[in-house]
Amino acid sequence: MRILLLPIALLYHIVLSIRHKLYDWHILKSKRFEKPVICVGNLNLGGTGKTPHTEYLIRLLKNDYLVATLSRGYGRQTKGFKLAEASSTYNDLGDEPLLYFKKYPGIQVAVDEDRVDGVTHLFGEQGVEVVLLDDAFQHRSISAGLNILLTEYQRLYMDDYLFPAGTLRDVRSAAKRADIIVISKAPKDLSEQEKQQITNKLNTSENQKVYFSYLEHAALQPLNEAAKAFSPEEADGAFAFCGIGNPKPFVEELKKRYHAVDFLPFGDHHDYKGKDMKAVLDWFEKLDGEKKIIVTTEKDASRLTNSPYLCQFERTPLYDLPVTVRFHEEEKFNEEILKYVRENS
Repeated sequence: MRILLLPIALLYHIVLSIRHKLYDWHILKSKRFEKPVICVGNLNLGGTGKTPHTEYLIRLLKNDYLVATLSRGYGRQTKGFKLAEASSTYNDLGDEPLLYFKKYPGIQVAVDEDRVDGVTHLFGEQGVEVVLLDDAFQHRSISAGLNILLTEYQRLYMDDYLFPAGTLRDVRSAAKRADIIVISKAPKDLSEQEKQQITNKLNTSENQKVYFSYLEHAALQPLNEAAKAFSPEEADGAFAFCGIGNPKPFVEELKKRYHAVDFLPFGDHHDYKGKDMKAVLDWFEKLDGEKKIIVTTEKDASRLTNSPYLCQFERTPLYDLPVTVRFHEEEKFNEEILKYVRENS
């Protein structure tokens, strides 16, 4: 099937290459800002861990700078620039921005399909000091001061193909624009020898830095009263559902914790309806065990916040599984980010 789709991928490659050349030759213009703008992106269609990496940067910077995140707001039903506020919902912002707003109340969270317009608003009217662009690496109309490109350990962009033959949404050569390349979801105990092998495979330039990150999962967090009244450690089974780019680490973590685990996947950024919740509950009932729970991701939980369908879980313990990012060379990575911000503030 991949071979059959390669001609379409080749046409896509030609179109993307021409577009990049138009920006490289300054026929199409890129806007650069004097204040710090950090972009977190990838070449894939999803699943590399942009959200937890953006959260890592938020935690690193929020105590010393007025930080804002700017996203397109995938799945929202609004248009143009919108700033998150207490009454904002998934339909107003999308799932990732709502998650940032709920978890980090001290920062500004905005959405705008026009990244240049969004950053202009944040630096101007909102007085923000640092903007984190979530998923904007392919948006050449804005030139971030620091580009962080994520590529997954199990699916390096060098081993992938352009859509539809593979999962790349941009040409591999676009990686040359990255200042930092992060190999995400790597093993915690990755050897220095393998790190060097991967770095050599990426064929980076002298100015590009390569870092390796891994995921850490925390304790389950209750999402309803039934979950608060139950201890998840006592469960003998867990039913999982989610709509994210790569659910494999999520499911694997639950299998480490529970003997019986079943899983129902949905599409990335899935907008849950009543029939979806019914399907989850129907599958949950088939799971072995008397003490069993339902688990989803933090991102999916943000989509269910204030949902009229959440009441269907009233008698069933429902949790989310928080995830954070750690780096193999954490101090070095942190200093790289802080140095850029200090020098451009």
